[in-house]
Amino acid sequence: MTQPPQSPEETKSSGHKLDRIAAMRKLEAKRGSKIIAFVTGDRPNLVTQIGDDSVRLIHEHLSLLGPQRMISLFLYTRGGVLMAPQRIVQLIREYAKTFEVIVPYRAHSAGTLICLGADKIVMAKLGELTPVDPSTANDFNPQNPLNPAVRIPISVEDVIAYLALAKNQAELTSESTRLEVFRALTSQVNVIALGNVRRVYNEIRSLVDSLLRLHMTTEKEKGKIPSILKTLTETYTHEHPISRTEAQRIGLKAEIPDDSLESMIMDLYGIYEKDLLLRDPFNPDSLMGTKPSVQFSYETAYVESTARTHAFIQGGTISKSQATLQLQGAPNPIPVPGLDQVTIKLTTQKWQEIP
Repeated sequence: MTQPPQSPEETKSSGHKLDRIAAMRKLEAKRGSKIIAFVTGDRPNLVTQIGDDSVRLIHEHLSLLGPQRMISLFLYTRGGVLMAPQRIVQLIREYAKTFEVIVPYRAHSAGTLICLGADKIVMAKLGELTPVDPSTANDFNPQNPLNPAVRIPISVEDVIAYLALAKNQAELTSESTRLEVFRALTSQVNVIALGNVRRVYNEIRSLVDSLLRLHMTTEKEKGKIPSILKTLTETYTHEHPISRTEAQRIGLKAEIPDDSLESMIMDLYGIYEKDLLLRDPFNPDSLMGTKPSVQFSYETAYVESTARTHAFIQGGTISKSQATLQLQGAPNPIPVPGLDQVTIKLTTQKWQEIP
């Protein structure tokens, strides 16, 4: 029988909302703006990302705040879907004469795309962006040999790099050798999957270009766009962290806050980090103890302003059973003494308004 939660670690809700709002108001006064916080979580097994469902929520907060001189998006994320950032940027720019993103720590991948559409990016000392080269995933991708039901994502830039390696480093430039290189590639990757790689290759470059052109309007600024595009989509691996000084060097409008602003930014981030337990691994065994099963519920992302709070709730049941081994020819699985199997079943994954 499922046991009710027994400790604060097993059920997490509401957090320190009053502390967050107080820190947000202080930061708003410092910036002369209205703030919307968009903070996603990266705890293993409870990861949240930027998704299409966040667009409607952000619009709700914008409607409550109304038109503003400046809107600051306080952003922490490891990434998300490709097209949501453009809609988020477009929406915020509808309500703000000036749009800035405040980056206390990570604004990776799709988070970096949002930053590209901002008039300025305020980056704390820990602040980091990443390249925006995406991976593609569809039914024609290669199968995972360890789990044939799972398809392996294809990095767009890995495909481009393979072809460039053959041409530039190996100097395979003749028609016959180039054909062999392509045949080797198509022997590993379905041609339809490769076609999807090409489509995404074009799409991400068009997206980066259009986001930058929202605010890079002078001839001098426009002249920087091709170099920025190349750096963010071709130069580095997807995991490469881009610091604020590097962001400035490659031509992005990154702003370095003074000590007072830095402190306010990190104070607010620290509360979100604590409320989302970002530095505490999700450990099912420690939650269960000696119980056969427990329920859990956590807030794993926030869209929040001084007007309203939405939290993404993930909850479910953790259960433990004795592990078994199915031997060839045996009619039934054989129990393995001393070895338990832990199962996590998510029953709740939804945005919810927090009073």
